[in-house]
Amino acid sequence: MSATPGTSIATGRLGMRLLVASLSMLFGATLMGYVLIRSRAAVWPPPGVPSLPSGLLISTVILLASSATIWVAADGIRQGRQKALRIGLLITFVLGLAFLGSQTISWFSLVIRSFTMRTNLYGFLFYLLTGLHAIHVVGGLVPLGVTTARAWQGRYTIDAHDGVEYVALYWHFLDVVWLVLFGVLTLTS
Repeated sequence: MSATPGTSIATGRLGMRLLVASLSMLFGATLMGYVLIRSRAAVWPPPGVPSLPSGLLISTVILLASSATIWVAADGIRQGRQKALRIGLLITFVLGLAFLGSQTISWFSLVIRSFTMRTNLYGFLFYLLTGLHAIHVVGGLVPLGVTTARAWQGRYTIDAHDGVEYVALYWHFLDVVWLVLFGVLTLTS
C-alpha cells in the first residue's frame, strides 16, 4: 500500500524508518553502556589483553566497499540500468559474506590468544558489540539475497524498486553503525 502523493509516507518507507530508528536506539544504548563502563575503569583495556586484530580494519574496508556497490545498484535501477542493479547487488552480497568471514577470522585470532567473552568485562563488551553487529549483517543478508534474486528475475524497474531502496538503506545503516563501533573500539583500546 503506498501513500497518496503529498499526504502521508508510504507504509514501506515508514516501516524502514521505524526499523532504523529502533536499531539506532539498540546500538546507541549498547555503545553508551560500553562508554560508561570504559569511563569508570581505572585502566582500559585491562592489562594482558591482546591488541585489536588488524582483521577489523580489513572488515571495515570490505563493508565500505559493499556500501559503494549497493549504492551503484540502487543508482543503477533509478536510471533503469538492470546490469548495474544486478551486479551491484550480487557483489554487495558477496562482500557481506566476506565481512562476516573477516570478522570470524578476527574473533578466532583473539580466541587463539585466550581472549574470549569470559576473559573479562572488556572481552565481553568487545564480543557483544561486534557480535551484535554481525547478527544484524546476517539479518541484512537475507533480504539482500531475496532482493538480489528478484533483480536477476527482472522484477525491479525504474518506477518500481522500493525493495532495492529499503535494502540499500538498511545496508548503509549497518555501515555507519560499524564505522562508529570500529571508531569507539579503536579509540578506547
